[in-house]
This record gives sequence, C-alpha cells and structure tokens, in this order.
Amino acid sequence: MNTPTRHANDMVEVANATPQPVPAATPTDRASAAKVECNACPVLCQITEGRSGACDRYANVAGELTRVDPVLLLRRTLAAPGGADLVSFAATQPRGGGELVGAEVFVTGVGAGTTYPDYKPAPFIVSSAIDGVDTVTVVTEGIFSYCSFRVKIDTDRWLGPERALVRHKGETVGHVTTQEYGSQFLSLGGVHHLTGASKREGRISCELMMALGNREPVELEIEGGAKVEVLAGAAPIVNGEPEQRMRVGCGSATIGIFAQQWYGEVDEVVVVDDHITGVLTEHQAGKCLGMGPSGIRMRGRKSTPGRYFQVAQPGTGWGGTDITDPLAIIEAWDAKLARPGLRLLMVSTTGDDAEYFVLDDVLVPVRAPMPAAVRAVVDRIGENCEPSLSSVMFVAGAGGSLRAGVTENPVRLTRSIKDLLVNVSCGGAPAYVWPGGGITVMVDVMRMPRASFGWVPTPAIVAPIEFTMRASDYRALGGHVGRVVSLQDALRAARHRTEPWDPANRWPADFDAPRGGSAL
Repeated sequence: MNTPTRHANDMVEVANATPQPVPAATPTDRASAAKVECNACPVLCQITEGRSGACDRYANVAGELTRVDPVLLLRRTLAAPGGADLVSFAATQPRGGGELVGAEVFVTGVGAGTTYPDYKPAPFIVSSAIDGVDTVTVVTEGIFSYCSFRVKIDTDRWLGPERALVRHKGETVGHVTTQEYGSQFLSLGGVHHLTGASKREGRISCELMMALGNREPVELEIEGGAKVEVLAGAAPIVNGEPEQRMRVGCGSATIGIFAQQWYGEVDEVVVVDDHITGVLTEHQAGKCLGMGPSGIRMRGRKSTPGRYFQVAQPGTGWGGTDITDPLAIIEAWDAKLARPGLRLLMVSTTGDDAEYFVLDDVLVPVRAPMPAAVRAVVDRIGENCEPSLSSVMFVAGAGGSLRAGVTENPVRLTRSIKDLLVNVSCGGAPAYVWPGGGITVMVDVMRMPRASFGWVPTPAIVAPIEFTMRASDYRALGGHVGRVVSLQDALRAARHRTEPWDPANRWPADFDAPRGGSAL
C-alpha cells in the first residue's frame, strides 16, 4: 500500500487534470499569489500550481483548486423485453451526460469533494425523476474522525484473548472483541487511535483503515495471540496458514447434527471444541437414540450432559484448542462401563482433524484405520463448513457537521432518516443505520466501489456518503433547495467516470423497498 505520508507542504506533480467545480478557497495571508489554499479539510494545504495537496485529492490546476479524481457514477442499464440493453455508452466519459439518463445513473460520493469547513452545501445536490418520482440525492465525501472497521474473521483457530491489543507495523490500532459462532471479531481504528495517541499511531491507524476499506491486504499482530493477514472477501491467513473452513457448529451442535449418522458405526464420538466439547453417549441426542454410556471420563468442566467447557487451553490445534493429541482431553475410562473393542471417533468441529480408536484389553485407545462409513460422516462435516472469509464493515458517525451540507437545520435530516424518509448509501452501497441517536452507519466494503476511501492528514478517513429522498421530503426538511441541479447539468459541469451498478445492491432511489435502518 502506497499511502501518502507527506506533510501538507510536500506536494507531488499533477498532470492532465481537468478542473471540476470546487467551492473557491477563501484567500488568506498564508497563501501567496502563486499558490492556492485548499480548505477541503482542516490542514489548509498551500498548493503550488501543477501540484497536489498532501492527500493527493486536490490540486492547483491553472490557479484553480481542483478535485483530482472524477466523480464516480454507477449505471443501472435497463434491458429491453428481448434482453438487449436499451442504453450503452463508454465506460468513461468526459464532461457532459451523453446518453446517460436519470433512471439509470446514480451519482456517488466517490470523487465528489467535501463540505468542509461545513458552512457550505454538499458538492452535489442532484435532482432526477426515477420511475415517475421526483428525487433528490445529496452527495458528498465525509471526513470521518469518528469511524472504525469491524472485521469478522471466519476461523476455528484461536486468535487471541478478548480485549487483547491489535497492532499494525508496531502501533496499536484496535482490539479483539467477542467471538461469535465460528468467527472472531476485531475492532480496528476509531477516534482514540486516530487522535488520542502519538502522531505515528494516528498515521498508521489511518493507513490501516484506508487499506482495509480499499480491499488491500493488511498484516495484524494480536498481543499474546496470532499473526493474521486480512483481506476483505478473502480467506484469512493465520500464522502463515490460509484458513479453509468455518466450523459447522460447536461440539454439542455437531453431535446433534450427525448423531443419527454415527449411530451403529461407532460406540462413542467426542467433538473437540475450545468452547463446548460434545460427547455423543452423554448428549441428549445419544440418549434419544438409545445409546448406552461408554464409560469415558473427560477433562474440563461439565456443563450439561454431553457438553464440556474448558477441556484444554485455546490455541491453533484441534477445534481451536492447544492440543495436537486428542487423547489428552480424556482423563480415564470407567472399567465398569467401558469394554474392549469399543469404537471411538474423535473429530474437530471442521472435520479437518479426525482419528479413530479401538479400546484394547486394558481399555487403552489404540489408533486404527477409520472405516469408510465413519469417514463419510467426517467428510460431511467438512462439506457443511462454509469457506472462511474476512469480512470488513465500515462504521462511521455521520451525525456531525456534514449534515449542514444537506440542510440548515441538521436535526431534521437525522429525524427524516429515522422516519425512513431518506435512503442512506455509501458509494451506492446500502448502509445500515443504527438505532438510537445520531446517524451511525455501517456498510460492507465489498459492496462499495473499489478505492472508495481516502484520507486527510489530520488524520481522518474520507468516505463517500449519499442521502436520497423524494424532492418533497427534501423541501420539508429544509434542504438547500436553491442549490439543487438536474442530473444532466451536474454531469455537464463535472468530470465523471462510470461503473456498472452492483445488482446485489438495492437501488437507492427505490422507494418501494425497505429503507433507512433496513438490513444490509
């Protein structure tokens, strides 16, 4: 990742950038005649002609402050009854709308510019008629200090204790949170790491967050735990080994799912799990099948029949424990119940680890070839495990000053969102709005366009956000009605590029679909 780390006066050359509308910076005593002061963030870079600011997002082109990247449009191509596209056009267009029409185009915040210093309306307030409904979309890039990433890592391996610090390039960037059924969660970034520690920690945290959002791999080290490589949409790599499977369930659930398939093929099954290890003959599933006790005595703390906690320490071995020999969790066999020839299967919650034993004359488990019927059930455990993935969710508080870019009375925007009158999206991707006060949004970065995230060296993350509503609702919430422009005029005024709409995403102006706080 080549995240810029320059100071505000350390600029780079800009070539072939065509100016697009950016609110003029107010001249100050800091700016010389040969420079333009950028007020798109609090850094206030002094930019020499032909160069860009510290964030690489704004440049001085022929004496005008210019957004370097074009605005990203997402197109939803309508199909004719026979299946042919009604509209087609080049993937990238210069100024002008060309064949782009309102029903097929959504203006995203990617490349749009910001409202900072927050007294001015959003860069784009676009009107269009969609399916006969007059709509307004307020488009901006938010500068987020109050933001973080929730990372879900699908793995049966132990990554580290809850609340353990997570480091990137030697700096603390987050912590481990709870584990949820086959997945470990990390909280990365956040305002305290960005602003509450050293300058280096803030810069490294910002760099990490931008890489996560832009779907780039990052290396993390968990205090007292594992080294993990995370890439959104890809399998996590734990201590250098790519993960393959999530667990099918805890040890108890695995017993319940496959008990009937094991019945008659084995006399006892132990499903090894760091959290809830299952024992078939003691489990209610085994009792319902009429299986008698095997005489096995397990280590750990018995919870309910057939369910054991803390059979071993957490780790990267069998079932997320630290063991490599499954027999280590068996304390003894009751000679009154156990018998020579008893068939024992020990298996992990993913089926990756499995061994078959037969008790000898002195009740010692002896490894034996696994019968085909037993192997088939072990393989079925693996078949029912979903692929391991790293999922990255962007979480941000949008309840602050960027609301002024939408309306002069910001609380009305908040209330309109909670009343489900406004669709909130990030780069066109549907955003879940958390209940409670403010506008706290959460969005899956895999559903956003690539390279949606930027940064400013305050440090803070820059991310796209859009608010779409009926034109009548925009007037009612006191929006900047005088700054509304048609889609066609907006396209004529700004450089833009287009990408296909992701059909997995809801169209933001679909007012018949669930809105506002609806699920992702």
